[in-house]
Amino acid sequence: MPGFTGKILRIDLTSGAISTETPPENFYRRYYGGRGLSAYYLLREVPPGTGPFDPENLLILAPGVITGPNIAGASRAGVASLSPLTGGLGSAEGGGYWPAELKRAGWDAVIVKGRAARPTWVYIEDEKVELRDGSALAGKTTGEVEAAIKAELGDSRVRVAQCGPAAERLVRYSAVVFDLTHWAGRTGNGAVMASKNLRAVAVRGGGSPEAADAERLKELARHMATKGVEDNKGFSAYGTTRIVLPLHEQGGLPTRNFREGSFEGASAIDGTTLNKGLLAGTHTCFGCPIGCKRVVKADEPYAIDPVYGGPEYETLAALGSSCGVSNLAAICKGHELCGAHGLDTISTGVAIAFAMDCYEAGVLDRGAADGLDLRFGNGEAMVAMVEKIARREGLGDLLAEGVARAAARLGGRAAGFAMHVKGQEIPMHEPRLKRGLGLGYEVSPTGADHCHNIHDTIYTKSVKSLLPLGILDPLPADYLGPEKVRLFYYKTSWQHFLDSAVMCYFVSWEIPQVVDIVRAVTGWNVSLWELVKAGERAATMGRLFNLRHGVGPETDRLPDRFFEAFRGGPLDGAAMDRGILDEARRTYYAMAGWDERGVPTRAKLVELELDWAAE
Repeated sequence: MPGFTGKILRIDLTSGAISTETPPENFYRRYYGGRGLSAYYLLREVPPGTGPFDPENLLILAPGVITGPNIAGASRAGVASLSPLTGGLGSAEGGGYWPAELKRAGWDAVIVKGRAARPTWVYIEDEKVELRDGSALAGKTTGEVEAAIKAELGDSRVRVAQCGPAAERLVRYSAVVFDLTHWAGRTGNGAVMASKNLRAVAVRGGGSPEAADAERLKELARHMATKGVEDNKGFSAYGTTRIVLPLHEQGGLPTRNFREGSFEGASAIDGTTLNKGLLAGTHTCFGCPIGCKRVVKADEPYAIDPVYGGPEYETLAALGSSCGVSNLAAICKGHELCGAHGLDTISTGVAIAFAMDCYEAGVLDRGAADGLDLRFGNGEAMVAMVEKIARREGLGDLLAEGVARAAARLGGRAAGFAMHVKGQEIPMHEPRLKRGLGLGYEVSPTGADHCHNIHDTIYTKSVKSLLPLGILDPLPADYLGPEKVRLFYYKTSWQHFLDSAVMCYFVSWEIPQVVDIVRAVTGWNVSLWELVKAGERAATMGRLFNLRHGVGPETDRLPDRFFEAFRGGPLDGAAMDRGILDEARRTYYAMAGWDERGVPTRAKLVELELDWAAE
């Protein structure tokens, strides 16, 4: 069938049972894949009271209906579970080659439950699915595991999704990685994977996904290979690393655990400096001509293995400016260690910045810091703490729990240094610069997230990209009135659709072109309205799942630090206003069809065909 195979692979690791589910076509048109499909199964099958590491939790790996054909930005998959970090929806996306390979093997998703009696990995070769002994993989780095699987199979082109040794130690922000360098980094799904004694899912597909209108799809692919590449030259050259200096100049570069918004060492860690020094190459995802991914290599002062790629903006800021570190080699070493151990670099960096804040405030002394001088700016200490977190050694064992739990255990002033929403660490974007982003952090179903969100500074002069959604007027970045909430509501509904499709945000497809891609792949005569509603449906299921698992409206709250004014810098005196943000959140609830408690109304559930999920 065009766009989907009609088969979902079900694996019960407790019993060893392997089965195939065959949903009807309308199922795919409602939920698409990725976040939409995952939220559906989590709502249906993970009851309240389930713990993240219980065998009854699900681990879901789900590409989307447009994954598989040779189209830029479409080789992505969502990874989802009940999150060990937030206790609610765990949902993240990653790219590379694994997602397209799974579709070429004939599967729309893999749903895993249970817990294997011993370390296990899964091998999928088209219709053949095997549970293999993974005892020899236990404790090994992600690079070693991928090499071992390829050697065992005698196939260098097999694609591997896996968690890392940090996940085996249940570090709560462990990630799932595709092809060693493409990360579904957030919400701790890697720890859920490891809790099931599942180290990897390797795939080899011999099929060729069908498209309803192959010629139209080729036209669109040619457009991206020509004009699209020209439009994305800067992104090809620098990836996301190019935004370090602009954010610093605007006052929105998280510095020293969000104390400040500008970093005196910004030029030492930006994309230009990276390209001139440690950059060893670039690579890409299946079907994409942009090639935005970085590869770094060094022999000294740190030996850095290029097999783990290189840092993107989030990593440069999280391990760099957020920790006050301007040593680019140390940041790249920290990135490599996160890659080898399977850690989300955002949560890792924010956890270390939290510890540095605690250290400088006297909440932690040198003894509690394992003898390290944990002042901001100490690159060697930052690298050492990455290793300690991955191994759960000393202070790293506490930080491996995430900043919310760490602050609760430390008590006292520590809570004021814990930068998180719903237990998930804040990404590297500053809401005192981008006010709508702050609302997005509060109401995101996955905890603080910068992807299914808005970046207000993009829409201060032009809203051309949003015209198809009916957003006609630019708005100031520091404005958070109802017009901004409307922009946020429409745009994030679209983002949740992209996370269901599953499609890259960074490839410069215009909204009507994405609609055209869905039509060409599936043959469905879909409208933009229908796709936006699919995104809204996914977000609403995420909200319902959270409410069902005790993650309620009281968790829709930014840390107090964002309501403190910056002192100096481009945003001198800027602060979030609690009253304005609270009113914006209430307005969003109403626009989304939620009541004053943030609970979706019965009418909204019926409108979204989710009345089955009403409690």
